[in-house]
Amino acid sequence: MNPALEKNLNSLKTDIEFYKQSIREVSEDILNEKVSEYPIFIAHKEEIPIGELILRNSELATTWSISASTYEEFTEKNIIENDKTAFFKANYKKPSEYICIFLIYETSANFVFFPYEKDN
Repeated sequence: MNPALEKNLNSLKTDIEFYKQSIREVSEDILNEKVSEYPIFIAHKEEIPIGELILRNSELATTWSISASTYEEFTEKNIIENDKTAFFKANYKKPSEYICIFLIYETSANFVFFPYEKDN
């Protein structure tokens, strides 16, 4: 694994443990209100022009801010290209069990999934 990605994932894991109940509640709202079947949470350190900010790192003394978004917004903004939608949906994990995170760091970005429960 790339060292920058590994370093960022490790710090994100710490923040996710702190944030996961709040993220779960927002995810459930997105699903229950039928906004999307594919909630996506964006982990970022700088302001970003996508999603809705739900957890600000500067207010919570954490490393990462979290914004809530959806698969639909990602396709509208062409972050997920049309020819990649089937691949994304096939690899998307059950949102009741996993948090889908779009991790933005330095000049890169990756999708990662974190389980809500540690033993998953």
